[in-house]
Amino acid sequence: MRPQRDRKKARRFGLRAETIALFWLVLRGYRVIGRNFLAPGGEIDLIAVRGSTICFVEVKARASLDEARIAITSQKRLRIIRAVRVWITRNRWSTGYTLRGDAIFIAPRRWPRHLTGAFELELMDAPSNW
Repeated sequence: MRPQRDRKKARRFGLRAETIALFWLVLRGYRVIGRNFLAPGGEIDLIAVRGSTICFVEVKARASLDEARIAITSQKRLRIIRAVRVWITRNRWSTGYTLRGDAIFIAPRRWPRHLTGAFELELMDAPSNW
């Protein structure tokens, strides 16, 4: 019973962090066009557009900003990249936009930290007709 309760608590904490990150982006002139995009093998927390750039944003909430920063592992980046590839094939209008992998780190009693270009998307083997 306890693990299920812990999982629900962690999910609520994560959704709250994503909501904070969403507002942070909007206040900085981004237009959020997607949230919790699920694809086989991956997920994108937030998708936002500003100018000619589409940002695929990973949100990490931890006890400190440093802990949040190191929580984006290479395995997590691969899952995000898989989801981005699927998103691109479903949103062909994105051709011509600059694509960027960002992160927003959330910690209690701290301002969110938005790291642009936090990770490379490595989409070279994406379909050539997108």
